Amino acid sequence: MTEAVVVGGGVAGLLAARDLAKAGVHVVLVEGSGELGGMVRRHTVAGIDLDMAADSFATRTDAVAALAVELGLGNDLVDPDPRGAWLTTRDGRTAKMPATGLLGIPGTPMAADVIAVVGQGAALRAQMDSLLPSPVGARATSLGELVRKRMGAKVLDDLVTPVVAGVHSTHPDDLDPDRVAPGLRAALQREGSLARAVIALRARATAGSAVQGIRGGIVRLVDELVADLETWHVDVRLHTRATRIERAAVEVTGADGTTERLVADHVLSTVPDPRRPASPTRTGIELVTLVVDQPALDAAPRGTGVLVHPDATGVRAKAITHASAKWPWLAEAADGRHVLRLSYRTTAADAADVGTSLLVDPSDATGTRAAADAATLLGVPIGADQVLGAASVRWHGPDTEPAGLDEGVVGIGEASNGRGLAGIVGTTRSRIRDLLGS
Repeated sequence: MTEAVVVGGGVAGLLAARDLAKAGVHVVLVEGSGELGGMVRRHTVAGIDLDMAADSFATRTDAVAALAVELGLGNDLVDPDPRGAWLTTRDGRTAKMPATGLLGIPGTPMAADVIAVVGQGAALRAQMDSLLPSPVGARATSLGELVRKRMGAKVLDDLVTPVVAGVHSTHPDDLDPDRVAPGLRAALQREGSLARAVIALRARATAGSAVQGIRGGIVRLVDELVADLETWHVDVRLHTRATRIERAAVEVTGADGTTERLVADHVLSTVPDPRRPASPTRTGIELVTLVVDQPALDAAPRGTGVLVHPDATGVRAKAITHASAKWPWLAEAADGRHVLRLSYRTTAADAADVGTSLLVDPSDATGTRAAADAATLLGVPIGADQVLGAASVRWHGPDTEPAGLDEGVVGIGEASNGRGLAGIVGTTRSRIRDLLGS
């Protein structure tokens, strides 16, 4: 009998398989594609090795940093450049991101950098949060409702919406505050205002930047986890698709069409029940990476990048990261070139293309669109002849439907716990500790 079957070879699946195997459990890990890592993989653009998707992790907990240390990467943890990001509002105004905030919620509503974005009237309305009774908004079912009731619609629209759209690819009205901002509701009750709750949560967070990276890329976590699977003799089966996931067994189909039933004491899944219909409202996300030769970008005119309001006109990207300004190690690797990462919302992603990095001709529609958006957002002209390389990766957008797993199947990863490396690592390790009784 196989003691544990893990479905899915992303970070959650790799981590679960590794921790179980280290505890003496015999583990089979099945992955439908031919590669491990899920959204945390690398691709090469214009000769530079880059993270294909996530390039940082939130430091609201020490879950990822502790894992990096455990994997021997502790000395390579790095903070981003302190210049920070900018915002583009619905009406096209661009301003620096306020320094003190959480998902765009200001900790000091009357600060000059907040007023620069929302205006004095909206800042005064947000300041009234300190006069409202703490129960106001405390039972809000969405982050948007909570901010709207406490600080008003303009702070929600001009500050919180572009930040949340850039980070979570959805509107604050569609996000559970307990999921994307754990502890915020409790801090509101304890502190008596939303602004003070933000300040309190920031004070309790890991010292330093709100995000961190790893020299050489987040993908190095996957490299080390995969190496550990070999050390602990995990049975990894690529091109093996789960067709039925039950409490004590997983039915899988291999690349040759052979079907097998894997019986186990424990079944863990990073994917929804394969029998569940796909969500009809699920969107796609496209990340376009450009490597450009434009000396005007040396000054990082928009800091580490720009988050864009979903309804802003004149630009189609929802965010741009000036990655070689954000990460000094990448600037060194780029050797005078600049790495820009633009994210887009798309209609439903084509399953055949999901998770595949495709090199793009800078002169085609994708390349020219990305270069034009980068020029608009960064305020610097970028000609086609200055684009040295481009690549596009598409992902499924966030799925608001439940994973639909059978009772007894342990749900881990994005399908069960939402996006964000910090949350995925933390909850996965918590589930493994529960299984092991430690």
